[in-house]
Amino acid sequence: MEVQITSKNFEELKNGKQPLVVDFWATWCGPCRMVGPIISELAEQYDGRITVGKCDVEENDDLAMEFGIRNIPTILFFKNGEIVDKLVGAVSKQKFVEKFEALL
Repeated sequence: MEVQITSKNFEELKNGKQPLVVDFWATWCGPCRMVGPIISELAEQYDGRITVGKCDVEENDDLAMEFGIRNIPTILFFKNGEIVDKLVGAVSKQKFVEKFEALL
């Protein structure tokens, strides 16, 4: 299950026991709408092993600025509170699966 990432809960999730995947997106973004269902499916598949969240860049522009998000979708992969990988743009489900598996 996906969680909504906000400025208020980000630090807690980032430093949680599970790796964290954050999808930075916006409602008006076409590629974001293409990636969204893949992220949702993987959130279910990896539930209990990886925390998966979505961060609306318009509602949380401070987080987008903190991580230098200039293009969306941008997906950041965190482990032990640190960024370990990043994907920008619409990519295949297989590429996401590879990145998720690398977090475990």
